[in-house]
Amino acid sequence: MDQSTVGKQTDAAAQHDVVHAAHPNQFALLKQRRFAPFFWTQFSGAANDNLFKFAFTVMVTYQLQVSWMPPAMAGLVIGALFILPFLLFSATSGQIADKFEKTAIIRFLKDLEIAIMAIAAFGFMSGNVPVLLACIFLMGLQSTVFGPVKFAYLPQALNERELTGGNGMVEMGTFVAILLGNVIGGLLIAVPEIGRIQVLVACIVIALAGRAVAQFIPLAPATDPGLKINWNPVSETWRNLKMAHQNLVVFRSLLGISWMWFFGAVFLSQFPSFAMEVLHGNEQVASLLLVVFSIGIGTGSLLCETLGRRHVEIGLVPLGAIGMSIFGIDLYFASRDLPPSALLTLSEFVAVPQHWRVMADLALLSMSAGLYSVPMYALIQLRSQPTHRARIIAANNILNALFMVASSVIAGILLKLGMTIPQIFLCVGLANAVVAAYIFLLVPEYLLRFVAWVMSHFMYRFKVSGDENIPLEGPAVLVCNHVSFVDAILMKAASPRPIYFVMDHRIFKIPVLGTLFRLAKAIPVAPRSEDPEAYEQAFERAAQVLKNGDLLAIFPEGAITRDGKLQPFKGGIMKILERAQQDGVTPPVIPMALTNLWGSYFSRIEQVNGTQVAMVRPFRRGLLSRVGLNVGTAVPAGQAQPALLYQRVEGLLETK
Repeated sequence: MDQSTVGKQTDAAAQHDVVHAAHPNQFALLKQRRFAPFFWTQFSGAANDNLFKFAFTVMVTYQLQVSWMPPAMAGLVIGALFILPFLLFSATSGQIADKFEKTAIIRFLKDLEIAIMAIAAFGFMSGNVPVLLACIFLMGLQSTVFGPVKFAYLPQALNERELTGGNGMVEMGTFVAILLGNVIGGLLIAVPEIGRIQVLVACIVIALAGRAVAQFIPLAPATDPGLKINWNPVSETWRNLKMAHQNLVVFRSLLGISWMWFFGAVFLSQFPSFAMEVLHGNEQVASLLLVVFSIGIGTGSLLCETLGRRHVEIGLVPLGAIGMSIFGIDLYFASRDLPPSALLTLSEFVAVPQHWRVMADLALLSMSAGLYSVPMYALIQLRSQPTHRARIIAANNILNALFMVASSVIAGILLKLGMTIPQIFLCVGLANAVVAAYIFLLVPEYLLRFVAWVMSHFMYRFKVSGDENIPLEGPAVLVCNHVSFVDAILMKAASPRPIYFVMDHRIFKIPVLGTLFRLAKAIPVAPRSEDPEAYEQAFERAAQVLKNGDLLAIFPEGAITRDGKLQPFKGGIMKILERAQQDGVTPPVIPMALTNLWGSYFSRIEQVNGTQVAMVRPFRRGLLSRVGLNVGTAVPAGQAQPALLYQRVEGLLETK
């Protein structure tokens, strides 16, 4: 048995263990042992990192005179030291996470955190800056090792329906922890005489609490225990990037996430200067911007589960990208003409009506970033090979670090060239539109799912029943009644995986729809009498889809119904199964039925008393009408005769 099989079986076992644990929403995960201890462990770690970093930054900025590190450089030096291990050791960390049991790694890292904080306690008490800088590097190293473990643990502990919600909770928790860490660190270190003591006590207490909670995390078996670790970070980093590049959808998603970190780092790094120089606010105003940004990210992250109907809905990614550009650009217009004034307090700042537009832009921008990033993280976890998942996450961390460093350099260059901070925000907002368009052209699946998501949420009230019958991995043939020109789009909206459609070649001539189906790599099929070569080629391509382990959909009626009734099934399905069996593939057949679409805007023109009428029921079957997709249980390939499949689909049409 190869390592890939072991990894798949590990994930399958995890899915089986949690399938019974249905819950109403992502917050219910906090009551379950497989998630709650892990959540609070990572929450405490993120809070401690930021409490320590911010308190140390304030100390060397306001309380100590360090000749070799002026206050203006303190934040940059501390931030660079923390992120340096991500560049140096992420590749090694990914190997460790794949090779060893993940819970043991987490507990070891929490033990290490306690040791680092004990050393930091000495540094705070003695005011020893080199010791504290060494602790910053060690905390960065600890976070570097924890990153791949964290994101590789989630798909082992959660099923596909929970993965988006779990990622959303982790993303929200991380930003809340960052916010609390910064606020508490700043408040504690500022207390005269006892500030440093309070900080070191808080850091040690949080580290101990995190270690105590980590003891309750369930075991997460190694996915590649036979892996031989390559300790050379340079060669392993290159190997990880090449490994990630083998799956282009995953690799381009890594680039998409890294761009989000580039985008976000520009805003986060400029908050203090933006608050003082542009908004004319004091330190409290800068903190308010961080609060608004964190709340926005958390809200967007949590919305992903609801908007995605508890599936990994990558259609939200373009929605998030659009929001990031719109509100990033509007932030420029909202802040460029603010009149100069003395530094405003928090109460004075919120009393100015123009400032509410700035805060709204910032909140909606960060909420869009949450909608953008969470489905991408979940997609990477879902599509990465289990035995290599942690190393793919490590490649993501490397790219994130490189993009964040690049954002600092580019922002610094733009400031040196005389650009204002609002102008930098405008440039980044415009660049985001270009980058997003480029990514969605490279990976049209994002755009297609966005169209499907919009249609299923805003054009119809779309309800899916039995979607748990769509297999999460392996080949399968989906058979469905053919009611309208948008059947394929609605089926895409219901599936957590890409679907390749075999469709009548004439539909590709329809404007817009034809373009979408070509982007979706739909397979055009023509009657053998019209084009024998195209006919045979269609079945060859269909067989290759199943051989690759993907989902193939076919409308066995052969054409859109003209009277709203289910038409007899043709024999194309049998030919597809026969071709698949020649390749040693025996895919199950999943019957489906679309309901209440006949008579809608996109159904075929009807004949009424000899006259063609596009819509005989435009109001009852118009915008926001109720539409359903009923998914039945799988039929084994050996039993999948057209007559039986017809009966199954007909029965699903009658299901309420």
